[in-house]
Amino acid sequence: MSAVPAAESALDPAVAAALRRDPAGLVAAVVQQHDTGEVLMVAWMDDEALRRTLTTGRATYWSRSRREYWVKGETSGHRQWVRDVRLDCDGDALLVLVDQEGPACHTGERSCFHRELEVTRAAR
Repeated sequence: MSAVPAAESALDPAVAAALRRDPAGLVAAVVQQHDTGEVLMVAWMDDEALRRTLTTGRATYWSRSRREYWVKGETSGHRQWVRDVRLDCDGDALLVLVDQEGPACHTGERSCFHRELEVTRAAR
């Protein structure tokens, strides 16, 4: 049994240095449809989830509730094919641009952001 070379098993040190993680070691990942700009969902990534995403082209996240990695669509078939990943100016959030197959939300909705809230606008 051979070990995976260190260069392939860790997140690029320059990328890792740019991340500002929360106390649990996570960074928020905002997921957007690459061609329409539609915001699909928000998930969490640690260094390993980001490394897997960048090296496989499949969106991989850390489930805070299940405490395990999950590849979007692995069980549902509603895969996310990663087109681009961007880091925000503060290093504390990622924008993951994907080509979404089917609904992104576990409820069957296209986007997890399908519930509108009423906004009371103040006079200008």
